[in-house]
Order: sequence, then C-alpha cells, then structure tokens
Amino acid sequence: MFKEFRDFAIKGNMIDLAIGVIIGAAFGAIVSSVVDDIFMPLIGLLIGGIDFSNLFVVLSNPDNLPIPSLLAAQEAGIATLNVGLFINAVVKFAIIAFVLFMVVKGINSLKREAAKEPVTETPAPSREEVLLTEIRDALRAR
Repeated sequence: MFKEFRDFAIKGNMIDLAIGVIIGAAFGAIVSSVVDDIFMPLIGLLIGGIDFSNLFVVLSNPDNLPIPSLLAAQEAGIATLNVGLFINAVVKFAIIAFVLFMVVKGINSLKREAAKEPVTETPAPSREEVLLTEIRDALRAR
C-alpha cells in the first residue's frame, strides 16, 4: 500500500499540481496587494475620494455609537454590510479571471500552432526493400 501511495504522490501530475497551488497562492497575494493598494485607491480618487476598504452600511446600531471606520464598527460588535470589501473581492476576481483567460488563450494558440506543423511521413520503401520483403515472406511460407 505504501508503494502505491508513493507512486501516486511522485507522479509528475501531482507535483505539477502542488507547484501550481503554491504559485497560485502567491499570485493571489500579489493580486490582493495590487487591488487593495493601487487600483482601489485610484478608483476611489477618480470617483470622489471614496475609500473602498472603509465603505460600509450600518445594519444595526442600538446604542447610537459613533462609527468612524469599519474597524471601529467591528470592534464595537455593530452589524455592518461591507460593500467596499465586496467591491475589492469582485475586482480581485476579475483580475485573476482575466489573467487565467490570457494564460489559457496563449496555451490554446500554442496548441493550434503545433497542430498546424506538417507531419513528416515515412518514405515508402524502396523497390529493393519491397523485393527483399517478398523473398523473406516466401521463404517463411515454405
């Protein structure tokens, strides 16, 4: 049973998958930083200085506490609808989906180019080879 597991775990596909997951996690962190630290502040600046990471709607505030930020609302235990965090998540998804689309599109174009390459055909046997093959077959038939 251990040998079967070892063979399964060492297969090339399994190692490729593990590497893909690790690179994907690192890529996700990079995309999160790009969205949170670059895109969303620029988008917020363009539409009037809105800080998307701090954009929320208070659902219930029974004590009428002042809520200057999302962090303050979370610390006070106040229920909020985190619209800005949702917008950040949608932008992250769109960026990751676009990058994956471009990768798959590139791979598909490489596959199409590989399929267009002419397949080299083996040349037909020479007249001597055909004759020798017939002699061999005739000798075997005796």
